[in-house]
Amino acid sequence: MSTPLRRLQAVMTMAVIWGVPVPAQANEAGGTHAGPGADPGTGIPVFPVQVIRRLPHDPTAFTEGLLFRDGVFYESTGLSGHSFIRKVSPETGRTLGQSEIPDRHFGEGIVDWHDRLISVTWRSGNGYVWSLPGLKLRSHFHYDGEGWGLTRDAHSLILSDGTACLKRLDPETLFVVGKVCVSADGTPVNRLNELEYIHGEIWANIWMTPEIARIDPVTGQVKSWVDLTALEEEVNLSDPDAVPNGIAYDSVGDRLFVTGKYWPIVYQITIPDYKH
Repeated sequence: MSTPLRRLQAVMTMAVIWGVPVPAQANEAGGTHAGPGADPGTGIPVFPVQVIRRLPHDPTAFTEGLLFRDGVFYESTGLSGHSFIRKVSPETGRTLGQSEIPDRHFGEGIVDWHDRLISVTWRSGNGYVWSLPGLKLRSHFHYDGEGWGLTRDAHSLILSDGTACLKRLDPETLFVVGKVCVSADGTPVNRLNELEYIHGEIWANIWMTPEIARIDPVTGQVKSWVDLTALEEEVNLSDPDAVPNGIAYDSVGDRLFVTGKYWPIVYQITIPDYKH
């Protein structure tokens, strides 16, 4: 088993042994295509990625949320007192506009819904609604538990909280209306972090690993892993917090982007053996 999959299996095994979610407190702190493999622990396919393009990224950004809309990236950064929502040029990496998360809260995931951008924070239970494209604060809301990642389908918002379960929120009331728990062949997958909805699937960074889980949104079953090990090795950062985190999908151009905390690059990638 590869080192990355050992790291991932350790995350899953901890949940099984102790029967509780992995603690979230530590959250603050392209090679050639080799073909798909499989996680020996589950038999679930593991797909390497192929780099299409490298784009500049702010190496000081503690990336917690990323999305692509109308030709630009929207990015949420974390760390208490240093959290921002940014609009960023993909070509230059230049910040085109930004707003600070109120009250020194630790910024986490973001998602767009019509003319609004919704953001959550780590442990404060405070979420915010911003205007698009201007990023003016319009309102705030409250939720129970932690906030990690956000995405959406056509009907609801989807929120991760560091556990193995994803919550569905009504996009108008922002109340929880359902949930799905994620597993790999029956083993809970904890530390679901940044999210993106792609081709009818939920894609989730698994915190502290280079793996992205492709998740069936109805059953919660992991369909395959996308392995970002080659990208993590290329950026070669010594900071243990500099993990992959950030998935953005351009549905118009069918382009997929990934990055990480403190990474100097946003990668446009493809997965040669991926079929949807």
